[in-house]
Amino acid sequence: MVVSSNSDLPVVAKIIILMIFLVAFYFALWYKDWRLHLATLTGLFSVTIIGIYEGSIMLFFGFTFADLIGRAQVKWHIASAMLAIALMFIIVLWVETGELFKIDDPIILPIMMIQLVFPVLIYYIEKAKNLKVELATVNTQLVKQDERQRIARDLHDTIGHTLTMIKLKTELTTKLVDKDPSKVKDELQDILATTRAALKQVRELVSDMNFISLESELSHCEKLLQTADIASKITNKCPKILLSSVEETMLSLCVREATTNIIKHSQAKSCHVEIDYIDHVYELNIIDDGIGLTNQGLGNGISSMKERMTILQGTATIDNLSNTGTLVSFKLPFQHYRKEPIK
Repeated sequence: MVVSSNSDLPVVAKIIILMIFLVAFYFALWYKDWRLHLATLTGLFSVTIIGIYEGSIMLFFGFTFADLIGRAQVKWHIASAMLAIALMFIIVLWVETGELFKIDDPIILPIMMIQLVFPVLIYYIEKAKNLKVELATVNTQLVKQDERQRIARDLHDTIGHTLTMIKLKTELTTKLVDKDPSKVKDELQDILATTRAALKQVRELVSDMNFISLESELSHCEKLLQTADIASKITNKCPKILLSSVEETMLSLCVREATTNIIKHSQAKSCHVEIDYIDHVYELNIIDDGIGLTNQGLGNGISSMKERMTILQGTATIDNLSNTGTLVSFKLPFQHYRKEPIK
C-alpha cells in the first residue's frame, strides 16, 4: 500500500523506509535490552516519515512497536519510547494540519492515547508473568526441600534404628567369638535377618509404603532393648481403639525414635512402656531409669517426634523424672473410629 501510493516520496525511499521498519521490528521482537530500545526508536522514526508523506492514517503502525516496548527491562527505555510515540503523533499531525496540536480526524486522539498506555499495560503484564514464574520456582524449591527433609527424617527414624540394632548385635558377636563360639552363628543369622529388614525398609521408603503397625513396632523395640541388655515391660491399659493408619504410623516412628535414643544416650537398665486412654486422649508413655536429659541437647530425633505429633494435632514431651531417668510422653486426641488406608 505504501509503495503503490501517489505520495511525493520516491519509490526507492519508500522501499528503504519499509526495510528499516521491518529490520527494526525484527530486533524489537527478539530482544529486550538496549537493542529493543534502539529498534523501537528507529521503527517509530520510520513510521513518522511514512505518516508525513502518506497521512496520519499510517500512525496505526505505531501499535507494532507499542506492543513490544513494554517488554523492555529498563524503565527509562519505556519512558523514552512513549515520549517518541507522542512526538510521532505531534510531528505528523503538525505537518498534516499546519498547526500544532490540531486534530482533524477525531479517531486519531484515542489511537494516540491507546498507544501511550499500551507499553505500561504490557510492562505490568510481563512483570506479573515473571513474578508468577518466580513464585512457581520458589514453590518447586520449597517442595523439594520439604521432600528432602521428609526423606532425611524417615531415613533417621527407620534405617538409623535398624543400623543401631545391627551395631549392637555385631558388638555382641565380637564378644562371643572368644567366650561362646557356638552362639556366634545364631547372632550372625540375626544380623543377616536385620540387614534384610534394613533393605526392606529402604524399599518401603523408596516406594512410599509408610504404614507401620504400632503393635509390631513395640514388639520390635522390645527385642532391640533386650539385645542392648535393657529390661523392658509393656503395659497396655487402653481399650481396643482403632487408630487411623497415619496416626498409627506416626506413633510407631515416634516409639522407634524414643527407643533408639534410650539405647544410644540413656545408659538405662530398664524401660517401661505404658499405653492408656484418658478423657478421649490416647496416651503412650516411655519411661527409663537412665541418666536423664542432663547435658543432652534437643537433637534431630526429639524434634522429629514433636513434629510428627504436631501433624496429628497431638503433643510430644520429654521430661526428666524426679529421681532418675526420662519420661517421653505422646498424647493424641482420639478422633477416628475406624482405620483408614494410607494413601
